Amino acid sequence: MLRRKPTRLELKLDDTEEFESVKKELESRKKQRDEVDVVGVVASGEMSGAAGGADGKTREQLIHERIGYKPHPKPSTLPLLFGNLQF
Repeated sequence: MLRRKPTRLELKLDDTEEFESVKKELESRKKQRDEVDVVGVVASGEMSGAAGGADGKTREQLIHERIGYKPHPKPSTLPLLFGNLQF
């Protein structure tokens, strides 16, 4: 196999300035998104605070209920699947 010489990379001042500006922009977007998430969590916590506290449900249970996730395993035996069928 032929081996070639390593490619020389040069870092210019313009490149570093561009990198810093993109980095700051991404950080500001992330900060805004985090602020919106925090405000959303506080608002939803205030609305569901009384309901969630009264029911005694954890945050995880509230999320599972909201999205329709039922973490209970399905029964695998026939009596449990069909109940006690009597003819």
